Amino acid sequence: MRKVSFAEFGGPDVLHLVDAEEPHAGPGRIRIAVRAAGVNPVDWRVREGQMLKAHPIELPAGVGLDASGVVDEVGEGVEDVEVGDHVFGEGSSTYAEFAVLGAWARMPEGLTFEEAAGYPSVVETALRVIREVGVRPGQTLLVSGASGGVGSAVLQIARDRGITVIGTAGAANQDYLRSLGAHATTYGEGWVERVRRLGHVDAALDLAGSGVIRELVELTGDPGRVVSIADLGAPESGVRFSGVAGSVPDALAEAVGLISRGRLHIPVEKSYALAEAAAAHIDSQAGHSRGRRVVIV
Repeated sequence: MRKVSFAEFGGPDVLHLVDAEEPHAGPGRIRIAVRAAGVNPVDWRVREGQMLKAHPIELPAGVGLDASGVVDEVGEGVEDVEVGDHVFGEGSSTYAEFAVLGAWARMPEGLTFEEAAGYPSVVETALRVIREVGVRPGQTLLVSGASGGVGSAVLQIARDRGITVIGTAGAANQDYLRSLGAHATTYGEGWVERVRRLGHVDAALDLAGSGVIRELVELTGDPGRVVSIADLGAPESGVRFSGVAGSVPDALAEAVGLISRGRLHIPVEKSYALAEAAAAHIDSQAGHSRGRRVVIV
């Protein structure tokens, strides 16, 4: 089979499309014929060697966590899916023609493979940080870096729970944030005052790592009411850095419910072929996205 792999840590140029042995589903796992794989910031952080303390890996290594596809092997003990089912979920080395998943759910009706690949890690992260920041119905949540995949999910999930949301993003994404139910404003000089004019902030999330921790603490009045998924220096300001995933199966189940009720939709901004994985990483690292990027297999 073909898969994207890297034999050394470094920039996007270390990614190569190679021939590899097919993986197989062990106990409690399934294998899918991959139709699409989600592109997440963790993918290029792993490629650069940033995640070695938390996630040691052996080289050469594959790339990718999220995928959608068709079940073609079911491991021992798995009873909730059958060969031929359409699923989406989380596994390893998903930029490939076949991948093994450790967490999955059947795809909701009407969702394409391309769309489904963009949900697993994004929804798990969104649910986790909303829980960790402690925001409640009737309160206001500020989301810095709100137009990407996690931000898109946070805005919609929070709104579904009765939480008011304020989102910051580039000028080109203001209407997009408003379409998700957020009060929107731009980055740049004066952004703190613009946020204040939109209302009191009870809690805040840093999703972009753009050096705004101090301002988020200023707006909430309490570092304990701020959570970051992108600024490794956040704990120096008393702010929690959230980097350890919770229950992916639970997140997938909630995603299915939200999608089925029409309460969650994350658009695919751009898709790439397997051979274009390096370009996908370059674009992901550049930021300023609207929704998700996926690799099509």
